[in-house]
Amino acid sequence: MASPGENFEQSPLRRTFKSKVLAHYPDNVEWNPFDQDAVGMLCMPKGLSFRTQMDSREPQFHSFIITREDGSRTYGFALTFFEEVTSKQICSAMQTLYHMHNAEQYDILHTPTTPQGPEDQRHQHTPSRPMLHAAPAISRLQRFNSYDISRDTLYVSKCICLITPMAFAQACRKVLQQLHQAVTSPQPPPLPLESYIYNILYEVPLPPSGRSLKFSGVYGPVVCQRPSTSELPLFDFAISEMFNLLGVENVLQLFTCALLEMQILLYSQHYQRLMTVAESITALMFPFQWQHVYVPILPASLLHFLDAPVPYLMGLHSNGQDDRTKLELPQEANLCFVDIDNHFIELPEELPQFPNKLEFIQEISEVLMSFGVSPEGNIYSSDSQAKYRGFRAADMVSDKRNGNLASPLNSYLLRENETIARLQALVKRTGVSLDKLEVREDASSNKDGRVQCDEEELKMHQLNIQVREVFANRFTQMFADYEVFVIQPSHDKESWFTNRDQMQNFDKASFLSDQPEPYLPFLSRFLETQMFASFIDSKILCHDDEEKEHTLRVFDARVDKIRMLNVRTPTLRTSMYQKCTNIEEAEKAIEMRVSKIDHTALHPHLLDMKIGQGRYEQGFFPRLQSDVLSTGPTSNKWAKRSAPAQWRRRDRQKQHAEHLYLDNDQREKYIQEARNLGTTIRQPKLSNLSPSVIAQTNWKFVEGLLKECRNKTKRMLVEKMGREAVELGHGEVSITGVEENTLIASLCDLLERIWSHGLQVKQGKSALWSHLLHYQDSKEKKNATPGSLGPPGFIHDTERRKSDGGGSVMPPLKISLIQDMRHIQNISEIKTDVGKARAWVRLSMEKKLLSRHLKQLLSDHELTKKLYKRYAFLRCDDEKEQFLYHLLSFNAVDYFCFTNVFTTIMIPYHVVVVPSKKLGGSMFTANPWVCVSGELAETGVLQVPRNTLEITFECQNLGKLTTVQMGHDNTGLYAKWLVECVVVRNEITGHTYKFPCGRWLGKGVDDGSLERILVGELMTPSSENDERMCRTPPMQQSPGMMRRFVTISPNSKPKLNTGQIQEGVGEAINGIVKHFHKPEKERGSLTLLLCGEYGLVWALEQVFQHGFKSPRLFKNVFIWDFLEKAQVYFESAEQREVTPDENWQTRVRHFCRFMRAINNAPRNIGKDGKFQMLVCLGARDHLLHHWIALLADCPITSQMYEDTALIKDRSLVNSLIRVLQTLQEFNITLEASLVKGVGI
Repeated sequence: MASPGENFEQSPLRRTFKSKVLAHYPDNVEWNPFDQDAVGMLCMPKGLSFRTQMDSREPQFHSFIITREDGSRTYGFALTFFEEVTSKQICSAMQTLYHMHNAEQYDILHTPTTPQGPEDQRHQHTPSRPMLHAAPAISRLQRFNSYDISRDTLYVSKCICLITPMAFAQACRKVLQQLHQAVTSPQPPPLPLESYIYNILYEVPLPPSGRSLKFSGVYGPVVCQRPSTSELPLFDFAISEMFNLLGVENVLQLFTCALLEMQILLYSQHYQRLMTVAESITALMFPFQWQHVYVPILPASLLHFLDAPVPYLMGLHSNGQDDRTKLELPQEANLCFVDIDNHFIELPEELPQFPNKLEFIQEISEVLMSFGVSPEGNIYSSDSQAKYRGFRAADMVSDKRNGNLASPLNSYLLRENETIARLQALVKRTGVSLDKLEVREDASSNKDGRVQCDEEELKMHQLNIQVREVFANRFTQMFADYEVFVIQPSHDKESWFTNRDQMQNFDKASFLSDQPEPYLPFLSRFLETQMFASFIDSKILCHDDEEKEHTLRVFDARVDKIRMLNVRTPTLRTSMYQKCTNIEEAEKAIEMRVSKIDHTALHPHLLDMKIGQGRYEQGFFPRLQSDVLSTGPTSNKWAKRSAPAQWRRRDRQKQHAEHLYLDNDQREKYIQEARNLGTTIRQPKLSNLSPSVIAQTNWKFVEGLLKECRNKTKRMLVEKMGREAVELGHGEVSITGVEENTLIASLCDLLERIWSHGLQVKQGKSALWSHLLHYQDSKEKKNATPGSLGPPGFIHDTERRKSDGGGSVMPPLKISLIQDMRHIQNISEIKTDVGKARAWVRLSMEKKLLSRHLKQLLSDHELTKKLYKRYAFLRCDDEKEQFLYHLLSFNAVDYFCFTNVFTTIMIPYHVVVVPSKKLGGSMFTANPWVCVSGELAETGVLQVPRNTLEITFECQNLGKLTTVQMGHDNTGLYAKWLVECVVVRNEITGHTYKFPCGRWLGKGVDDGSLERILVGELMTPSSENDERMCRTPPMQQSPGMMRRFVTISPNSKPKLNTGQIQEGVGEAINGIVKHFHKPEKERGSLTLLLCGEYGLVWALEQVFQHGFKSPRLFKNVFIWDFLEKAQVYFESAEQREVTPDENWQTRVRHFCRFMRAINNAPRNIGKDGKFQMLVCLGARDHLLHHWIALLADCPITSQMYEDTALIKDRSLVNSLIRVLQTLQEFNITLEASLVKGVGI
C-alpha cells in the first residue's frame, strides 16, 4: 500500500511503499531495547521501492543515528539492495496500478482545460513534454513508464542493518558488504550465514581503549581500532568526504553556524552524505557537544519537525528533482541551509567571522592538499575513496627530493589531474607552494606491508586525525585560560543545582575583555550558547581528574600543555595564529595500532544447528535461525571462550558510559538536567506519530519558548544592571556594546523563532516582519475605506505619553507601531526583511515599547488566525500573555540599541528653547542660535527663529546627546535674555534631553555672557515612574541648580560648610576616577562628570565661593574677577622678578598663559563660562593642583577672602591638592564644544 501523502502523479515504480522490520537478532538486549519504528524509518527513510531490470540496482550503504529522549545515541549501519519479486500477486498488482495510472494520464492529456499544464505531470521517465495527440502520447507513456508482467522483472528493496552503541562505520560497512556478497555470489560461503552473525554478535569483543582488534568477515579480515583515553574520541566517518562535497570555506561557515546554535538543515539525495556531514561537523566541535535536536536523517513522516522553534541540526532527503525554491521552510531568519549535492550554502544574516578565519583556512587546506584533496571541494566526487587512489602529493614530493621533477607544479603528472588544476588555482591564491608541503613518505611503502588494514582506510584515519587536531587546536588556543573564569559555586552541588537557572557559571565580561578585538563578535555570541554552558557545567561538576568525562579530560590535558609552553607570557592573549603542533604524535598512535594488531577475535565456526538449517536460495537474503542467535555462549565447553564476551559486556557498559559520559547516577542526573535546561524538547520520538503526539510535541515547543524567553529577559536585565542591583531593585549600567549586541541579537532570534512557530502564510525570510507587513496593510486598508470613523486599532495609538518638565514644552510623540515601521522602511541602509525586523525590535526596545507594540500586533485576532495554525505559540493565549509580560521587564532599563548601532542614518531632531516665565522674554530682540553635540557628531550653528523659539532639523545620527551651546548675536534694543532650559528630542527614538540653564544671556547682566555651554540629561517619562520595577539612576543632573541660587539671588546663597565642600570635591574626583576604570565601551559621558551637576567645575566653584567677600549688596563678584586680579599680580611679580624658585615661575607662566588665552577667545562666554573652561583645561593638562597651591599663597587671596575661608586653611588646601593629584594618571580628552576657540 502506498504511504499516505505520497505523490500519486508519480508513476507506480517511482512511488514508495510502507516498509516493515522482518526480523531482528537477538530479540532483546537489556542495555539497548529495540525500537522497531525508529529502525524501520531510518533503514528505509522513504519506504520500500520497486525497480525493473531497466533500472540501476547497486547496493547502497548508509548509516543513521537513533537518539533517545535522554540524549543517548545508538548508531545504525544499513546496506540496501534489491531482490527479485517472486510473488505473482505483487507483480499483477503493480501491473494494475500501471493501467490505472496510464488511464489517468490519458484523461489529463485530453482535457486541455485543466489548470495544471502538462508540465506538472512530468516524470523521471516521461519525455520532455507530453504531446497532445492521443495515440503518440499514450504509446510514449507506456514505453517510458511501464511495467509489463510478461516482459519485465520486478525487484524490491531489502535492507540488512547492524545496530551498535559505537560508530565503527568502516568495520560495519565491510561486514555488511561481505554478508551481502555471500548471498549473491554463485558459490555459497564456507559456513552458514548464522555462524558469521553469531560471531559478530557474541564473539567479537570491543577493542579496549587504545587498542586494535582483528576479526574475520565472510571473505576477509576486518580491523577496527579505538583511540586511547588521551586521544580525541572515536570518529570513523571520512571527513574528507565533507570537504570534497562542500569545500573548506563552506565547511567553516557551516561550522560557525553550528557553534552558534543556529538551525541547520542539510539537504541531499544521499543519506550517507547527510550523515557524514552531520557527524563530521559535530565531531569537529570537540570539546563542545551539540545540545539540541539532532536528526541527521529526517524521515518523511517527521517533516513537521522543521517547524520546531529550537536550534536543530537535521538532514532532509531530496528526491533530486525539486530545487531549493520548492522547499517551504517555516523559518529562515536564522537558518543555515546546506545543499550538499550542489556545493552550496545559504547563511543566516549577521553571521560573525570565525576568529583568524583566513589563517585557519590556510592551515586546513595544507592538510587536505597533502592528501590530494582539493580545498575548493570536488563536486564530482562520487566517493571519497576514489579520491585518494589516483594521487597523493606525498609521492610527488618524495619524487622531487630524488630530483625527478623539475617543478612540481608544471609537471605532466599535475596537469593530468583535475584535482590538481584546482589546487593550482588555490595555490596561487593562498601562496602555499607544494614544495613547502611537508608530506610524510607514504605509510604503506616503508612499513614492508605490515599495515594490517587496507591503505585507503589508513589514509582516511590519517586525514581525519590531522584535520580534527587542527580544529581542536583552535579551541585549545582560544580557551587556553578558560579555567580562570569558571565561577565555582560557593555552596554544595545540590543547592547549586536547584538554582542553576540563576547562577552565572562563567565570568563572560572579564573573559571577553582579555580577547583580541576581532574575536569579540564571534566569542560574545558563542559564550551564550547551550553547548558552552553545558561544557562549563560539566567542568564545575567534576573537581578531580577521576570524575572528568573523557572529552573534558582530554581538553584539559591539552590546555595544560599549552600553558606549559606559554609559561613565559602567562595569560597574554594575542591574535597571533598558533598552528597545531601535535599532529605527528596523534598520527603515530594510529599507525602503531594498525601495524601491530593487539587482539584477534575468535574465528567464526559451525553452530549447533539441525540438519537442513542454514541453507538458502542464492540471490535472496534469508530469514535466519533465531534460536541459535538469541543467546550467547553459556555452556561449560565455552567457558574459556566466553571470557572475552563477559569482559566485553562489562566493557560495553563501561564504554557505553564513556560514550555518553554517565559515571554515576547522581552526576548523570545533574548533567542531564543541566542539558535540559535550555531545551525542553531534546529529540523527536520516532515511534508514535498520532495527532495527539504531534500536538503534545508542539505544546512542548511552546513551553520551551516561554522558558527561553523568561531566561533571556532575565539574563539581559541582569547583564544590564549588574546582579546585586537586580536583587536590590536598582542598578548601574555596566554592559559592553559587544555583549549588549549579542544579547539583543539572540533576543531577535528568539522572536523570529516564536513568530515562525505554526506559521501558515509568510512573505520573505522574516516571519516577524511578514506579520508586521500584513498588519500594516490591513490597517492602511481600514484607514482608506471612506465612512469608517477611525478604526478601533488606532485607539491605543492616540494615547500620548505624559512626560515631565518638557511636557508643556513639547507635545509627546504619538505612540504608533505603524509609524515606527515607516521609520525603519525609510532607512535605505537596511536592505533585507530580517534586517528590518531586527532594526524594528531595536527601535522598540529603545523606546520601551516592545511589549506594547507586540501586544497591539497580536490584538488583531483575525490576522493572527489567518497567518497561524491552531497550535502556534502566538495562538496560545496564556503563554502569549506571559511572554508579553516578560518583555515588559525591559522597560526597566535604558537601552540605546538603535541609536548606537545605526550610526550613519539621518535622524530628525526637534529643538525648543524655553525662556523663563518670571521675566517675560517677549521684548527680547536679538537672534538666538544653538549648536547640538552628541557622542557621535555635532551639528554646527543653527539659527533659531526668535518668535517661535523652536526648530526641527535633520542630520546624521548624533548618538547620545551631551551638550548644547547656545547664545545670541546681541542685536536690538533689548538683548538680555533669561533662559530656563533647552529641550531636544530625537524624532525617531523619542529620546528627549533637557539642558537646564537658568541664567541670563546678555551684556551687563549676570556674568555678561552671550553664550553658554549647557550639559544635558535624558528625561524619563514620569507617567511610568510609579509602575517601574526598577530604574537605573538618571544620568547626573545638569549644571546650574546650585549655581542658580548662587547668582540670581546673592542673598540666599546656600552656605556649604568646609566638610561638605571637601566631600563634594571628593565625589567629583571619584566619579572621574571610576569613569576611567571602566572598560572603554561602558564609559558614560565625561562632560557630565566635569561640568554636570555636582561635577568638578561645581565642586571647585564651591571651594572658591567659600568665604568670598561680597563688597556690596547688589553687585555680584565672580570668581573670575578674583582670578584676573591674581593674574595681574603674578604678571607684575614676574616683571619685578620676585621669584621664589624655578618651579613657581613655570606654574605662574602656565596659569597666566591659560588666563590670557581664555580671555582672548572670540567667544562671548561670560565669567562663569570662562571659569568652567579654565577648570576643564587645567584638568586636561594636569595643572589644577599647581594652580590651587599658587592661589593659596597669593596676597590677593588674603584681600578678597575672609579668614575662615577654605582657601586660607593650610591643611584643607593640602588635602585638596592631594585629591586633585589623583587625576594625573588619566588622559582626559575634552569634548570639542567645551574648548572651542581656545588654541591651547
